Amino acid sequence: MNLPKLLFTSLLFLTATVYAQTLTIDDCQEMARENYPALARFNVIENVKNFNLQNAGSAYFPQLSLNAKATWQSDVTKINLELPPNFPPLEIPVPDKDQYQVSAQLNQLIWDGGKIAAQKETIAAGAEVEKHRLKAEVYALHERVNNVFFGILLLNEQLEQQNILENELQRNYNRVQSYIENGVANEADLSAVKVEQLKAGQQRIQMESALDSYLKILSVLIGQQVDENTTFQKPPDDLPLPNPTINRPELQLFDAQQNLLNSQKTALNAKNMPVIGAFAQGGYGKPALNMFENKFKPYFVGGVSVSWNFSNLYTYRNEKKSIEQEQSAIDSQRETFLYNLNMQLPQQQNEIEKYRLTMQDDNEIIRLRTQIKEAADAKVENGAMTVSDLLKEINELEAAKQAKALHEIQYLMSIYNLKYTTN
Repeated sequence: MNLPKLLFTSLLFLTATVYAQTLTIDDCQEMARENYPALARFNVIENVKNFNLQNAGSAYFPQLSLNAKATWQSDVTKINLELPPNFPPLEIPVPDKDQYQVSAQLNQLIWDGGKIAAQKETIAAGAEVEKHRLKAEVYALHERVNNVFFGILLLNEQLEQQNILENELQRNYNRVQSYIENGVANEADLSAVKVEQLKAGQQRIQMESALDSYLKILSVLIGQQVDENTTFQKPPDDLPLPNPTINRPELQLFDAQQNLLNSQKTALNAKNMPVIGAFAQGGYGKPALNMFENKFKPYFVGGVSVSWNFSNLYTYRNEKKSIEQEQSAIDSQRETFLYNLNMQLPQQQNEIEKYRLTMQDDNEIIRLRTQIKEAADAKVENGAMTVSDLLKEINELEAAKQAKALHEIQYLMSIYNLKYTTN
């Protein structure tokens, strides 16, 4: 086998494998999550956090600065002494008006009152807020996947029923033709069947168009091509009901936001603490430390410094109240969020029970409708019923089957909706 043919065969095999795959709703949820473009932000958030933590920690490193200056001043310090009579003259040096200095200073932080530790805590807490906000955003994909997946299941069920209906209509079309030949029916009866066939064809077009749209949406969501040949596995009817305890990622987001505000409180308190450091300065200049010595000389100064900025106290009270107000707002958001979910839970639980009870009667309705339709078949054959009446019974049976398929999907979807609400 030559290379082009081998490549073509391989691609054909891979394509067939993709199209012939079987997907469950859990598979789709996982693939949608992995395919979500914003998921890459997790690494970005973590990397930015590490960079910022490293930058904050660098404040403990020795800080070196280099300074140089050359000045000319209009006047200099002079000392005029009035000496007693007969006292030998005393000449006091006068600094030059042009002065030069080059110095290097090394500062080392000893204690900052907890500012850097609070800054690191705030950076880490902010990163957690962003991560949990992204988790909540990704979690919202579950609802979208649920709607699309169960929409596909419903349309597939309806198309199966549509096939049965079209086969039934074709069988009746053939029967009416034989009835016409035997004088039992007329052309109007045949036209009535043909109209129903055309209507069924229109319904099929609408269903196939809707299914194609759902398949394309799902392909985008999961990042993998699916089509009408893909098998979508329906969840079992005996699914256990989810625990009504709410464990949504939004709750973790609220906790992370509160932690961020607590770290901001810590940073606010640290701002009002003194800062202690050590410094060393070495230089070369004219004059050096002795201002009356007009020549270039090296010099060195070292010591400990303490600084305390009391101006932060002016805004401390309002800043603290502002943080506390934000915390109250987050508590209110959490309560509102839980309030809305707790309102949904009874409705969703009632929906599950409603569809469960409804499904119990579907099979009996279909059984009875089948009996009625079979009896109508016999009556038409004996000339005791018109073809139009038979078509009504066929449509009623088809409606019962479609209702059963709808109720089954609605039941499963209501369970998954409850799962989404509670997580």
